[in-house]
Amino acid sequence: MIRVGLTGGIGAGKSTVARAFSERGAYLIDADVIAREVVAPGTEGLAELVAAFGEDILDPDGALDRAALAARAFVDDDSRKRLNAITHPRVGARTWELIQSAPDDAVVVQDIPLLVEGGLAPMFHLVVIVWADEQTRLQRLTEQRGMPADDAAARIRAQADDEQRRAVADVWVDNSGAPEAVADAATRLWDDRLIPFEANVRAGVVAESSVSRPSGPEADGIAERVTNRLRAVVGERAQTIERDSSVDGVGLRLAVADDEAASGLIAPLTEAGFPRVDGEGHVHGSADPGRPVTVRVVTVG
Repeated sequence: MIRVGLTGGIGAGKSTVARAFSERGAYLIDADVIAREVVAPGTEGLAELVAAFGEDILDPDGALDRAALAARAFVDDDSRKRLNAITHPRVGARTWELIQSAPDDAVVVQDIPLLVEGGLAPMFHLVVIVWADEQTRLQRLTEQRGMPADDAAARIRAQADDEQRRAVADVWVDNSGAPEAVADAATRLWDDRLIPFEANVRAGVVAESSVSRPSGPEADGIAERVTNRLRAVVGERAQTIERDSSVDGVGLRLAVADDEAASGLIAPLTEAGFPRVDGEGHVHGSADPGRPVTVRVVTVG
């Protein structure tokens, strides 16, 4: 199993990519759907919201009136924190429940609108950003969703900017053109990269890379993203994680206390997409055919 984080700014069209993945067999988890599910009529989540913000947040049918909730919950930091304390744990628990029920060979695609803003990128094997220029997004929001132009512009600017998204993007999908073009790009990504990536992780083997070894700023970006991923996986077991200049392309040096600690990282690194290279001691490679990386685990004790 691998987990793919899918995100993009409002109006970028990530639903088109999510649909293309689903048609190819993705196990899709939509954060917006879960957020609505955990506060549906009759749930403990909705009852807590009413207790915190009053009966006025309900519509005549007893369902949550999201505009009314926003008017009360986003007036100050304390109110926002109260809202998050009610909803976020429930969304997280339901998401984890769905992940646990996924098949062993699943490509789990988690559609998360605020993945970048929430600092969630290191939790995924791969992050896919769907992008469209601001003018295209404004046009989609006003013409297709009927959103007032000022409201659309405000929502776009309240989210992460392109630079922040590029910093966490393993894959950048340009959706400024026709829907069929981005759907085709998503299908190629699925067939050429995601399916082999998942199979390699499950088998615990290093990928035969389909791309040339990166260099310059591209290599720097990959190294930073992989470093963040490794930190999320190994935590305090790693004393340091640094670039390894002896490696052609992207190499990282992960220092641990002793051989026992190094051996203890084999399974979690493999599950994270970095299986051990056969015959190379504690050297790990990338299971992702689109991202050649070497991770050398060394002992410093």
